[in-house]
Amino acid sequence: MASMGLNLDEQKAVDRFRKDVVEPSMTQLVILDFWAEWCGPCKALTPVLEKVAAEYADKGVVLAKINVDEEQFIAAQFQVRSIPTVYAMFQGQPVADLTPARTESQLKQYLDQLLAKLPVQAGEPQQDVTPLLAMGEEVLAEGDGERAASIFAQIVEIAPDNAQAHAGLVRALIAAGQKDEAQAVLDSLPPEMAKDPIFAQARSALALAEDAPEEAELAALRAAAAERPADMEAQLAFANALYASGARDEAAAKLLAMIAADREWNDGAAKARLLQIFEAIGLEDPWVSATRRKLSTVLFG
Repeated sequence: MASMGLNLDEQKAVDRFRKDVVEPSMTQLVILDFWAEWCGPCKALTPVLEKVAAEYADKGVVLAKINVDEEQFIAAQFQVRSIPTVYAMFQGQPVADLTPARTESQLKQYLDQLLAKLPVQAGEPQQDVTPLLAMGEEVLAEGDGERAASIFAQIVEIAPDNAQAHAGLVRALIAAGQKDEAQAVLDSLPPEMAKDPIFAQARSALALAEDAPEEAELAALRAAAAERPADMEAQLAFANALYASGARDEAAAKLLAMIAADREWNDGAAKARLLQIFEAIGLEDPWVSATRRKLSTVLFG
């Protein structure tokens, strides 16, 4: 892609494209997906592309995604007029239009034909799973535990020694309500991998999820907390149940109110539980950052 006469933003877009698409395509077959957040068909196609790309990773196939709203210059260079638009890229050039392929079987048929003709480098070097890990974390942050679990499970197959993939799978299974499966993943970890600090977040998330109540139990805890506002045990039990049931905003508000009322109660139990929630979600998460600011306001005014 030519870069002469471009402004700074266009040059940066070209540089990103070279790094994310052109360079990998020198030896591998890149599935290039043009998409947008508002595009319904894109969201339907994305799981298909992710699954097939993961299955074909050992054959030298990788997936790259271009958000047309964020990368308008690149989309214009490819004359993208509708989305989803999907191309196969090899050695920096589009070699096939994959847009008509909307099912796994159709996409695999296209890829099989291309792989039979092109000198795609399979096996070594190993696929860089960093983009897939980022994709899994993004899907998990959006609240789609089942899809995130599928992504992380595929990464585990590609890179079984990757601790981040295993930890992501545990957290995604918890988010999907599959606590037993999450525990099974933790139990099956190789001893050396299990020592990795990255699993602290996954274990915290699982510990919190164990408190998940039935609907009737949550209602009873809510009633008890409302009837006995000075009963800190009742407030903490309700806050724990709220978080375990997925109501993290309400849980955090309840814990912050407890800290404001008596931060020293039970050796700072409310603050300790809130910090455990932060660890379970991840300290870099925007929600955690915002809630930590609220905690600072309560503690320090």
